[in-house]
Amino acid sequence: MMERKSIGIVGAGASGLTCAKHMLEEGWDVTLYEIGSHVGGMWVYNNDNNRSSAYRTLHINTARDLTSFSDYPFDPSVQPFPSHWDMAKYLKDYGEHFGITKRTRFNTKIVDLRPAPSYSPEKPRWQLTSEAGEIFEHDTVVVASGHLTKPLEVAMFRDGFKGEYLHSHDYKEPAPFVKKRVCVVGVGNSALDIASDLAVGAERTVLIARSSALIIPKLAFGRPFWDTIQPFYKPWIPAAVRNRVLKALVYIIQGDMKRLGFPETSKRVHATSNANIVNHIHYRRVIVKQGIERIEGKTLHFVDGTTEEFDTLIAATGYEIDLDFVPPEILAIKDNGLDLYMRLVPPDWRGLYFLAFFNSDTALNWICEGQTRWIREHEAGRAAFPSKADMLAEIDQRKSWVRTNFKDTPRHAIEVEHLPYFADLRRTMSEAQKRAGAPVRDIGIGFKPKKGAKFSPRAEAAE
Repeated sequence: MMERKSIGIVGAGASGLTCAKHMLEEGWDVTLYEIGSHVGGMWVYNNDNNRSSAYRTLHINTARDLTSFSDYPFDPSVQPFPSHWDMAKYLKDYGEHFGITKRTRFNTKIVDLRPAPSYSPEKPRWQLTSEAGEIFEHDTVVVASGHLTKPLEVAMFRDGFKGEYLHSHDYKEPAPFVKKRVCVVGVGNSALDIASDLAVGAERTVLIARSSALIIPKLAFGRPFWDTIQPFYKPWIPAAVRNRVLKALVYIIQGDMKRLGFPETSKRVHATSNANIVNHIHYRRVIVKQGIERIEGKTLHFVDGTTEEFDTLIAATGYEIDLDFVPPEILAIKDNGLDLYMRLVPPDWRGLYFLAFFNSDTALNWICEGQTRWIREHEAGRAAFPSKADMLAEIDQRKSWVRTNFKDTPRHAIEVEHLPYFADLRRTMSEAQKRAGAPVRDIGIGFKPKKGAKFSPRAEAAE
Protein backbone atom coordinates (compact mmCIF):
# COMPACT_ATOMS: atom_id res chain seq x y z
CA MET A 1 0.00 0.00 0.00
CA MET A 2 1.36 3.43 -1.01
CA GLU A 3 2.27 5.68 1.90
CA ARG A 4 0.00 8.71 2.30
CA LYS A 5 1.82 11.87 1.19
CA SER A 6 2.24 14.62 3.78
CA ILE A 7 1.86 18.23 2.58
CA GLY A 8 2.78 21.34 4.59
CA ILE A 9 1.48 24.72 3.41
CA VAL A 10 2.88 27.93 4.89
CA GLY A 11 0.10 30.51 4.88
CA ALA A 12 -3.71 30.29 4.96
CA GLY A 13 -4.53 33.15 2.62
CA ALA A 14 -6.31 32.70 -0.70
CA SER A 15 -3.45 30.82 -2.39
CA GLY A 16 -2.80 28.54 0.58
CA LEU A 17 -6.48 27.67 0.83
CA THR A 18 -6.93 26.67 -2.80
CA CYS A 19 -3.68 24.72 -2.65
CA ALA A 20 -4.95 22.79 0.37
CA LYS A 21 -8.26 22.08 -1.35
CA HIS A 22 -6.57 20.57 -4.41
CA MET A 23 -4.12 18.51 -2.35
CA LEU A 24 -6.92 17.15 -0.18
CA GLU A 25 -8.65 15.91 -3.33
CA GLU A 26 -5.74 13.50 -3.76
CA GLY A 27 -6.36 12.07 -0.30
CA TRP A 28 -3.11 13.51 1.07
CA ASP A 29 -2.46 14.57 4.65
CA VAL A 30 -2.49 18.38 4.53
CA THR A 31 -1.52 20.86 7.26
CA LEU A 32 -1.54 24.65 6.92
CA TYR A 33 0.59 26.89 9.14
CA GLU A 34 -0.92 30.33 9.72
CA ILE A 35 0.87 33.05 11.67
CA GLY A 36 -2.42 34.66 12.76
CA SER A 37 -5.74 33.38 14.07
CA HIS A 38 -7.81 33.65 10.86
CA VAL A 39 -7.78 32.26 7.35
CA GLY A 40 -7.96 34.87 4.60
CA GLY A 41 -4.55 36.53 4.82
CA MET A 42 -4.41 40.06 3.45
CA TRP A 43 -8.20 40.30 3.17
CA VAL A 44 -8.73 40.18 6.94
CA TYR A 45 -8.97 43.81 8.06
CA ASN A 46 -6.83 44.46 11.16
CA ASN A 47 -5.59 40.88 10.91
CA ASP A 48 -3.71 39.90 14.06
CA ASN A 49 -0.93 38.42 11.93
CA ASN A 50 0.20 42.04 11.32
CA ARG A 51 0.81 41.23 7.65
CA SER A 52 -2.39 42.56 6.08
CA SER A 53 -2.32 45.92 4.33
CA ALA A 54 -6.12 46.16 4.04
CA TYR A 55 -7.65 49.58 4.62
CA ARG A 56 -11.28 50.33 5.44
CA THR A 57 -12.36 51.29 1.91
CA LEU A 58 -10.48 48.48 0.12
CA HIS A 59 -12.27 46.64 -2.69
CA ILE A 60 -10.75 44.00 -4.91
CA ASN A 61 -9.63 45.28 -8.31
CA THR A 62 -10.97 42.36 -10.33
CA ALA A 63 -14.69 41.69 -10.67
CA ARG A 64 -16.50 39.21 -8.43
CA ASP A 65 -16.99 36.41 -10.98
CA LEU A 66 -13.41 36.63 -12.22
CA THR A 67 -12.07 36.62 -8.65
CA SER A 68 -13.99 33.58 -7.42
CA PHE A 69 -12.43 30.13 -7.47
CA SER A 70 -13.83 28.03 -10.30
CA ASP A 71 -15.61 25.57 -8.04
CA TYR A 72 -16.91 27.98 -5.40
CA PRO A 73 -18.79 31.03 -6.72
CA PHE A 74 -19.58 34.09 -4.66
CA ASP A 75 -23.11 34.47 -3.39
CA PRO A 76 -24.95 36.44 -6.13
CA SER A 77 -25.88 39.09 -3.56
CA VAL A 78 -22.23 40.12 -3.17
CA GLN A 79 -21.41 43.42 -4.90
CA PRO A 80 -19.67 43.33 -8.31
CA PHE A 81 -16.32 44.36 -6.77
CA PRO A 82 -16.16 42.67 -3.34
CA SER A 83 -14.90 44.61 -0.34
CA HIS A 84 -12.27 43.21 2.00
CA TRP A 85 -15.11 42.14 4.30
CA ASP A 86 -16.72 40.23 1.41
CA MET A 87 -13.39 38.63 0.52
CA ALA A 88 -12.64 37.63 4.12
CA LYS A 89 -16.07 36.01 4.47
CA TYR A 90 -15.73 34.26 1.12
CA LEU A 91 -12.36 32.77 2.05
CA LYS A 92 -13.58 31.81 5.53
CA ASP A 93 -16.57 30.02 3.99
CA TYR A 94 -14.32 28.37 1.39
CA GLY A 95 -12.04 27.03 4.11
CA GLU A 96 -14.92 25.61 6.10
CA HIS A 97 -16.74 24.19 3.06
CA PHE A 98 -13.73 22.16 1.88
CA GLY A 99 -12.60 21.09 5.35
CA ILE A 100 -9.45 23.21 5.28
CA THR A 101 -9.90 25.33 8.41
CA LYS A 102 -9.80 22.32 10.72
CA ARG A 103 -6.44 21.36 9.19
CA THR A 104 -4.90 24.76 9.94
CA ARG A 105 -2.51 25.34 12.83
CA PHE A 106 -3.24 28.94 13.80
CA ASN A 107 -0.86 31.29 15.64
CA THR A 108 2.05 29.28 14.27
CA LYS A 109 4.91 31.32 12.85
CA ILE A 110 7.35 29.35 10.73
CA VAL A 111 10.90 30.61 11.29
CA ASP A 112 12.93 28.02 9.40
CA LEU A 113 12.57 25.80 6.35
CA ARG A 114 15.23 23.29 5.38
CA PRO A 115 15.65 19.79 3.97
CA ALA A 116 15.12 17.06 6.53
CA PRO A 117 18.14 14.84 7.27
CA SER A 118 16.55 12.10 5.16
CA TYR A 119 16.06 14.37 2.12
CA SER A 120 16.96 13.08 -1.33
CA PRO A 121 15.80 14.28 -4.76
CA GLU A 122 14.13 10.91 -5.30
CA LYS A 123 12.37 11.03 -1.92
CA PRO A 124 12.14 14.63 -0.71
CA ARG A 125 11.48 15.42 2.92
CA TRP A 126 11.26 18.91 4.40
CA GLN A 127 11.48 20.29 7.90
CA LEU A 128 9.59 23.33 9.19
CA THR A 129 10.42 24.93 12.54
CA SER A 130 8.00 27.19 14.38
CA GLU A 131 8.82 30.17 16.58
CA ALA A 132 7.83 28.01 19.56
CA GLY A 133 10.51 25.48 18.61
CA GLU A 134 8.16 22.84 17.20
CA ILE A 135 9.51 20.83 14.28
CA PHE A 136 7.22 19.50 11.57
CA GLU A 137 8.22 17.22 8.70
CA HIS A 138 6.50 16.86 5.34
CA ASP A 139 7.14 15.17 2.02
CA THR A 140 6.19 18.39 0.26
CA VAL A 141 6.12 22.03 1.36
CA VAL A 142 4.27 24.80 -0.46
CA VAL A 143 5.19 28.33 0.61
CA ALA A 144 2.09 30.52 0.21
CA SER A 145 3.00 33.29 2.63
CA GLY A 146 2.49 36.15 0.15
CA HIS A 147 4.76 38.86 -1.18
CA LEU A 148 2.85 41.97 -0.04
CA THR A 149 3.77 41.90 3.63
CA LYS A 150 7.10 43.71 4.12
CA PRO A 151 6.94 47.42 3.20
CA LEU A 152 9.61 48.66 0.82
CA GLU A 153 10.89 51.73 2.62
CA VAL A 154 12.67 54.57 0.81
CA ALA A 155 15.14 56.27 3.15
CA MET A 156 14.67 59.65 1.47
CA PHE A 157 11.01 59.66 2.53
CA ARG A 158 11.20 57.77 5.83
CA ASP A 159 14.23 59.59 7.24
CA GLY A 160 14.17 62.85 5.33
CA PHE A 161 10.61 64.01 5.91
CA LYS A 162 10.14 65.64 9.33
CA GLY A 163 6.36 65.64 9.41
CA GLU A 164 4.13 62.61 9.94
CA TYR A 165 5.35 59.65 7.88
CA LEU A 166 3.79 56.26 7.22
CA HIS A 167 3.94 53.51 4.64
CA SER A 168 0.68 52.63 2.90
CA HIS A 169 0.85 49.27 4.71
CA ASP A 170 -0.11 51.12 7.90
CA TYR A 171 -2.87 53.28 6.39
CA LYS A 172 -6.37 52.30 7.56
CA GLU A 173 -8.85 55.14 6.97
CA PRO A 174 -9.00 58.82 5.93
CA ALA A 175 -10.37 60.29 9.19
CA PRO A 176 -6.96 61.08 10.81
CA PHE A 177 -5.96 63.14 7.77
CA VAL A 178 -8.97 65.45 7.49
CA LYS A 179 -7.87 69.08 6.93
CA LYS A 180 -4.24 68.02 6.59
CA ARG A 181 -1.87 68.56 3.67
CA VAL A 182 -0.97 65.08 2.49
CA CYS A 183 1.49 63.83 -0.12
CA VAL A 184 1.03 60.26 -1.40
CA VAL A 185 4.01 58.71 -3.21
CA GLY A 186 3.29 56.03 -5.81
CA VAL A 187 1.02 55.04 -8.69
CA GLY A 188 0.05 51.51 -7.64
CA ASN A 189 -3.43 50.45 -6.60
CA SER A 190 -2.92 51.40 -2.95
CA ALA A 191 -1.57 54.86 -3.84
CA LEU A 192 -4.57 55.65 -6.04
CA ASP A 193 -7.05 54.29 -3.49
CA ILE A 194 -5.50 56.27 -0.64
CA ALA A 195 -5.31 59.50 -2.65
CA SER A 196 -8.97 59.02 -3.58
CA ASP A 197 -9.83 58.42 0.08
CA LEU A 198 -8.11 61.62 1.15
CA ALA A 199 -9.26 63.84 -1.72
CA VAL A 200 -12.52 65.04 -0.17
CA GLY A 201 -11.48 65.59 3.45
CA ALA A 202 -7.83 66.61 3.28
CA GLU A 203 -6.86 70.25 2.87
CA ARG A 204 -4.63 69.26 -0.05
CA THR A 205 -3.73 65.94 -1.66
CA VAL A 206 -0.72 65.58 -3.95
CA LEU A 207 0.08 62.32 -5.73
CA ILE A 208 3.71 61.68 -6.71
CA ALA A 209 3.92 59.74 -9.98
CA ARG A 210 7.57 58.94 -10.57
CA SER A 211 6.61 56.46 -13.27
CA SER A 212 3.86 56.27 -15.86
CA ALA A 213 0.44 54.82 -15.18
CA LEU A 214 -2.36 53.02 -16.98
CA ILE A 215 -5.47 53.51 -14.85
CA ILE A 216 -8.17 51.01 -15.73
CA PRO A 217 -11.72 51.97 -14.73
CA LYS A 218 -13.77 49.54 -12.66
CA LEU A 219 -16.67 49.77 -15.09
CA ALA A 220 -17.00 50.26 -18.83
CA PHE A 221 -20.35 50.78 -20.52
CA GLY A 222 -22.27 49.76 -17.42
CA ARG A 223 -20.48 46.51 -16.65
CA PRO A 224 -17.13 45.40 -15.21
CA PHE A 225 -14.24 46.51 -17.39
CA TRP A 226 -12.98 42.93 -17.75
CA ASP A 227 -16.33 41.82 -19.21
CA THR A 228 -16.00 44.54 -21.84
CA ILE A 229 -12.46 43.72 -22.91
CA GLN A 230 -12.59 39.94 -22.44
CA PRO A 231 -13.45 39.18 -26.11
CA PHE A 232 -9.99 40.50 -27.03
CA TYR A 233 -8.21 38.30 -24.49
CA LYS A 234 -7.99 35.13 -26.54
CA PRO A 235 -4.81 33.09 -27.02
CA TRP A 236 -4.88 33.55 -30.80
CA ILE A 237 -4.99 37.35 -30.58
CA PRO A 238 -1.40 38.73 -30.51
CA ALA A 239 -0.31 40.40 -27.28
CA ALA A 240 0.48 43.61 -29.16
CA VAL A 241 -3.11 43.79 -30.40
CA ARG A 242 -4.51 43.10 -26.92
CA ASN A 243 -2.37 45.85 -25.44
CA ARG A 244 -3.42 48.35 -28.11
CA VAL A 245 -7.08 47.57 -27.50
CA LEU A 246 -6.57 47.92 -23.74
CA LYS A 247 -4.84 51.29 -24.08
CA ALA A 248 -7.41 52.52 -26.60
CA LEU A 249 -10.33 51.61 -24.37
CA VAL A 250 -8.68 53.23 -21.34
CA TYR A 251 -8.04 56.36 -23.44
CA ILE A 252 -11.70 56.50 -24.53
CA ILE A 253 -12.98 56.22 -20.95
CA GLN A 254 -10.27 57.90 -18.88
CA GLY A 255 -8.53 60.20 -21.33
CA ASP A 256 -4.82 60.76 -21.93
CA MET A 257 -2.69 59.76 -18.93
CA LYS A 258 -0.14 62.44 -19.89
CA ARG A 259 -2.79 65.17 -19.72
CA LEU A 260 -3.68 63.94 -16.23
CA GLY A 261 -0.07 64.61 -15.23
CA PHE A 262 1.53 61.16 -15.45
CA PRO A 263 4.92 60.64 -17.15
CA GLU A 264 5.18 58.94 -20.52
CA THR A 265 7.08 55.71 -21.13
CA SER A 266 7.91 53.47 -24.06
CA LYS A 267 7.64 50.40 -21.83
CA ARG A 268 4.52 48.67 -20.57
CA VAL A 269 3.47 49.31 -16.99
CA HIS A 270 1.60 47.19 -14.49
CA ALA A 271 -1.94 48.52 -14.90
CA THR A 272 -3.79 49.91 -11.90
CA SER A 273 -7.54 49.97 -11.34
CA ASN A 274 -9.49 52.76 -9.70
CA ALA A 275 -13.02 54.10 -9.97
CA ASN A 276 -12.51 57.65 -8.68
CA ILE A 277 -8.98 59.00 -9.06
CA VAL A 278 -9.44 60.43 -12.57
CA ASN A 279 -12.45 62.48 -11.46
CA HIS A 280 -10.55 63.74 -8.42
CA ILE A 281 -7.67 64.82 -10.66
CA HIS A 282 -10.04 66.65 -13.00
CA TYR A 283 -11.70 68.38 -10.02
CA ARG A 284 -8.22 69.35 -8.73
CA ARG A 285 -8.88 67.50 -5.50
CA VAL A 286 -5.76 65.49 -6.31
CA ILE A 287 -2.73 67.15 -7.91
CA VAL A 288 -0.24 64.95 -9.77
CA LYS A 289 3.49 65.73 -9.53
CA GLN A 290 6.17 63.72 -11.34
CA GLY A 291 8.75 63.39 -8.60
CA ILE A 292 10.48 64.81 -5.54
CA GLU A 293 13.94 66.28 -6.02
CA ARG A 294 14.75 66.77 -2.34
CA ILE A 295 13.19 67.19 1.10
CA GLU A 296 13.91 69.89 3.67
CA GLY A 297 12.05 69.32 6.92
CA LYS A 298 8.37 69.25 5.94
CA THR A 299 8.97 70.99 2.60
CA LEU A 300 9.08 68.96 -0.60
CA HIS A 301 10.97 70.27 -3.62
CA PHE A 302 9.40 68.80 -6.76
CA VAL A 303 11.16 68.08 -10.04
CA ASP A 304 9.05 70.75 -11.76
CA GLY A 305 10.73 73.42 -9.61
CA THR A 306 7.80 74.04 -7.26
CA THR A 307 7.85 73.54 -3.48
CA GLU A 308 5.15 72.77 -0.93
CA GLU A 309 4.93 72.07 2.78
CA PHE A 310 3.02 69.01 3.97
CA ASP A 311 1.80 67.65 7.27
CA THR A 312 1.90 63.99 6.21
CA LEU A 313 3.77 61.87 3.69
CA ILE A 314 2.33 58.45 2.84
CA ALA A 315 4.75 56.21 0.94
CA ALA A 316 2.90 53.73 -1.24
CA THR A 317 6.25 52.47 -2.47
CA GLY A 318 5.42 48.79 -2.67
CA TYR A 319 6.77 45.73 -0.90
CA GLU A 320 9.87 43.61 -0.62
CA ILE A 321 9.56 39.85 -0.90
CA ASP A 322 10.00 38.57 2.63
CA LEU A 323 11.13 34.96 2.98
CA ASP A 324 13.23 35.29 6.12
CA PHE A 325 12.53 31.67 7.09
CA VAL A 326 13.98 30.36 3.82
CA PRO A 327 17.81 30.08 3.78
CA PRO A 328 19.40 31.78 0.73
CA GLU A 329 21.05 28.52 -0.32
CA ILE A 330 17.54 27.17 -0.92
CA LEU A 331 16.14 30.31 -2.57
CA ALA A 332 17.82 33.70 -2.77
CA ILE A 333 15.97 36.95 -3.40
CA LYS A 334 17.66 38.95 -6.18
CA ASP A 335 16.45 42.51 -6.86
CA ASN A 336 13.05 41.50 -5.48
CA GLY A 337 12.93 38.58 -7.90
CA LEU A 338 13.02 34.81 -7.41
CA ASP A 339 14.72 32.26 -9.65
CA LEU A 340 11.81 29.84 -9.88
CA TYR A 341 11.02 27.51 -12.75
CA MET A 342 7.56 28.47 -14.01
CA ARG A 343 7.43 30.96 -11.11
CA LEU A 344 7.01 27.95 -8.82
CA VAL A 345 10.01 25.64 -8.42
CA PRO A 346 13.60 26.21 -7.21
CA PRO A 347 15.59 24.18 -9.77
CA ASP A 348 17.91 22.57 -7.21
CA TRP A 349 15.17 21.14 -5.01
CA ARG A 350 12.24 18.74 -5.19
CA GLY A 351 9.10 18.72 -3.10
CA LEU A 352 9.28 22.50 -2.57
CA TYR A 353 7.11 25.13 -4.27
CA PHE A 354 6.51 28.86 -3.94
CA LEU A 355 2.90 29.67 -4.75
CA ALA A 356 1.51 33.05 -5.86
CA PHE A 357 4.81 34.92 -5.96
CA PHE A 358 3.84 36.98 -8.99
CA ASN A 359 2.14 40.19 -10.11
CA SER A 360 -0.44 39.77 -12.83
CA ASP A 361 -2.89 41.48 -15.14
CA THR A 362 -5.83 39.47 -13.79
CA ALA A 363 -7.27 37.84 -10.67
CA LEU A 364 -4.65 36.20 -8.45
CA ASN A 365 -7.07 33.43 -7.45
CA TRP A 366 -7.54 32.34 -11.05
CA ILE A 367 -3.82 31.95 -11.66
CA CYS A 368 -3.24 30.30 -8.27
CA GLU A 369 -5.73 27.58 -9.16
CA GLY A 370 -3.77 26.84 -12.32
CA GLN A 371 -0.48 26.82 -10.42
CA THR A 372 -1.90 24.49 -7.79
CA ARG A 373 -3.18 21.99 -10.36
CA TRP A 374 0.26 22.04 -11.99
CA ILE A 375 1.91 21.33 -8.62
CA ARG A 376 -0.56 18.56 -7.82
CA GLU A 377 0.21 16.64 -11.03
CA HIS A 378 3.94 16.68 -10.29
CA GLU A 379 3.46 15.57 -6.70
CA ALA A 380 1.10 12.79 -7.78
CA GLY A 381 3.76 11.40 -10.14
CA ARG A 382 1.65 12.13 -13.21
CA ALA A 383 4.21 14.71 -14.38
CA ALA A 384 8.03 14.83 -14.29
CA PHE A 385 10.39 17.80 -14.24
CA PRO A 386 12.84 18.64 -17.03
CA SER A 387 16.59 18.86 -16.47
CA LYS A 388 18.05 21.60 -14.30
CA ALA A 389 19.57 23.18 -17.42
CA ASP A 390 16.14 23.41 -19.05
CA MET A 391 14.67 24.91 -15.88
CA LEU A 392 17.38 27.56 -15.74
CA ALA A 393 16.84 28.36 -19.42
CA GLU A 394 13.13 28.92 -18.77
CA ILE A 395 13.95 31.23 -15.85
CA ASP A 396 16.29 33.26 -18.06
CA GLN A 397 13.67 33.50 -20.81
CA ARG A 398 11.08 34.78 -18.34
CA LYS A 399 13.52 37.40 -17.00
CA SER A 400 14.28 38.48 -20.56
CA TRP A 401 10.55 38.88 -21.28
CA VAL A 402 10.16 41.13 -18.24
CA ARG A 403 13.20 43.25 -19.20
CA THR A 404 11.94 43.63 -22.76
CA ASN A 405 8.39 44.60 -21.86
CA PHE A 406 8.61 46.46 -18.55
CA LYS A 407 10.68 49.11 -16.86
CA ASP A 408 13.51 47.54 -14.87
CA THR A 409 12.20 48.10 -11.34
CA PRO A 410 11.58 45.81 -8.34
CA ARG A 411 7.85 46.27 -8.93
CA HIS A 412 8.03 44.37 -12.23
CA ALA A 413 10.50 41.65 -11.20
CA ILE A 414 7.81 38.98 -10.77
CA GLU A 415 5.43 40.13 -13.50
CA VAL A 416 3.33 37.65 -15.50
CA GLU A 417 0.68 38.12 -18.16
CA HIS A 418 -2.05 35.58 -17.62
CA LEU A 419 -2.69 34.34 -21.18
CA PRO A 420 0.91 33.45 -22.12
CA TYR A 421 1.53 32.20 -18.58
CA PHE A 422 -1.46 29.84 -18.74
CA ALA A 423 -0.20 28.68 -22.15
CA ASP A 424 3.24 28.00 -20.65
CA LEU A 425 1.74 26.08 -17.72
CA ARG A 426 -0.29 23.93 -20.14
CA ARG A 427 2.67 23.35 -22.47
CA THR A 428 5.08 22.41 -19.69
CA MET A 429 2.42 20.16 -18.16
CA SER A 430 1.94 18.30 -21.43
CA GLU A 431 5.71 17.83 -21.72
CA ALA A 432 5.92 16.75 -18.07
CA GLN A 433 3.15 14.18 -18.52
CA LYS A 434 5.02 12.68 -21.47
CA ARG A 435 8.24 12.51 -19.43
CA ALA A 436 6.37 10.71 -16.67
CA GLY A 437 4.81 8.24 -19.11
CA ALA A 438 1.36 9.42 -18.04
CA PRO A 439 -1.61 10.16 -20.31
CA VAL A 440 -1.49 13.67 -21.75
CA ARG A 441 -4.67 15.32 -20.51
CA ASP A 442 -6.16 18.70 -19.81
CA ILE A 443 -6.02 19.38 -16.06
CA GLY A 444 -8.04 22.59 -16.19
CA ILE A 445 -5.31 25.25 -16.08
CA GLY A 446 -7.01 28.56 -16.82
CA PHE A 447 -10.48 27.05 -16.66
CA LYS A 448 -13.29 29.43 -15.80
CA PRO A 449 -16.94 28.28 -15.81
CA LYS A 450 -19.39 30.35 -17.82
CA LYS A 451 -21.81 32.53 -15.91
CA GLY A 452 -24.89 30.66 -14.80
CA ALA A 453 -23.37 27.26 -15.56
CA LYS A 454 -22.76 24.63 -12.94
CA PHE A 455 -19.12 23.97 -12.26
CA SER A 456 -17.82 21.15 -14.43
CA PRO A 457 -14.10 21.72 -14.89
CA ARG A 458 -12.14 20.01 -17.60
CA ALA A 459 -9.73 18.78 -14.94
CA GLU A 460 -12.44 16.87 -13.09
CA ALA A 461 -13.94 15.51 -16.31
CA ALA A 462 -10.54 14.22 -17.40
CA GLU A 463 -10.06 12.43 -14.13
